[in-house]
Amino acid sequence: MTSPATTTTATNTPPDGLPTYRLLTGPDDASFCRRVSEALALGYELYGSPAVTFNGENVIAAQALLWPSVKRA
Repeated sequence: MTSPATTTTATNTPPDGLPTYRLLTGPDDASFCRRVSEALALGYELYGSPAVTFNGENVIAAQALLWPSVKRA
């Protein structure tokens, strides 16, 4: 049996008052990958390709996510 916290059933709005569009950013490491994976498990979908840049010290990644009920242009 799956607990409610891990159910990926899509609804019209994201859980916990989260926005329908999210842009996750951070150092390109395991923590960033976990954050993206957690958002996907909640029901978000990837929106576009990831972006990366170098800030002189670390590679910084960004990934946009969109809630499935949002109509795409």
